[in-house]
Amino acid sequence: MKISTAAAFAVASFSSSCHSWSTTSHRSAAFSIRPSTAAATSTSLFSAVEETSSAATKYADPSRYLSDHPNNNVPPHIAALVGKGLHTRPSHPIGIIRSKIQEYFASLPVQYTVYDAEDPIVTTQQCFDDLRIPPDHPGRSPSDTYYVDDATLLRTHTSAHQSEHLRSGADAFLCAGDVYRRDEIDSSHYPAFHQLEGVRLFPVEDMKGAEGLTGE
Repeated sequence: MKISTAAAFAVASFSSSCHSWSTTSHRSAAFSIRPSTAAATSTSLFSAVEETSSAATKYADPSRYLSDHPNNNVPPHIAALVGKGLHTRPSHPIGIIRSKIQEYFASLPVQYTVYDAEDPIVTTQQCFDDLRIPPDHPGRSPSDTYYVDDATLLRTHTSAHQSEHLRSGADAFLCAGDVYRRDEIDSSHYPAFHQLEGVRLFPVEDMKGAEGLTGE
C-alpha cells in the first residue's frame, strides 16, 4: 500500500519546574503498543516503561554536555537536569500523564511504536534543517538554544527525531522526551520540560478528502 502523506501532531507538552528526565543511547530504544484490553494495556505499558527506566538515566552525566568549545552555552545547572528519568517513574505526575496518553493510543486499531529512550543531543540538521526551519529562524539562535558545539545541541523539541524514524520506515509512532530551551523562568516557562508527540503516515486513499486544501 503506497503511503504519501505524513500527518504529525503534538499530543502533549509538559512543563516541569523540577528536574528533567532523559533518554538512552544514540540508537533508539523503542517498544510497540498494540490494541488490547484496558487492563492488559496498562500492564504492558508499565512493563515496557520499567525496561527503559534504567536506560532513561543513562545520560545523567553533566560532563557530556559541558565543554570548552567556544560555542558551548550549556550551563552546569542545565547539564545537571539531563537524565533524571521522570517520565519513566509510574508514580511521577509526568509518568502518569504519559502512560494515560499511551494507553489511549494502544486503544486505537493502529499499532504505534513508542520511542522514549533517545539521545537528548541531536544535530542541527535533525532539529532544524530536516524540519524546514529556516536558517534565520530565532529558534536557532544561541539565545534560544543550548549548543554543545557548532553542530550539536540539546534538542529543543522531540520533533528532532521524526526524520530519523520516518527514514527507518516507521509509519506510526510516538516520541517522548525531555527538551531544552533558553527560556526565562516564569509561571509558564522553564528551560527544561517534556514533550510527547505522535506521527502517522496515512494511505493515499485515506487522504482524498484533503485534496485541494490550501491550509488557509
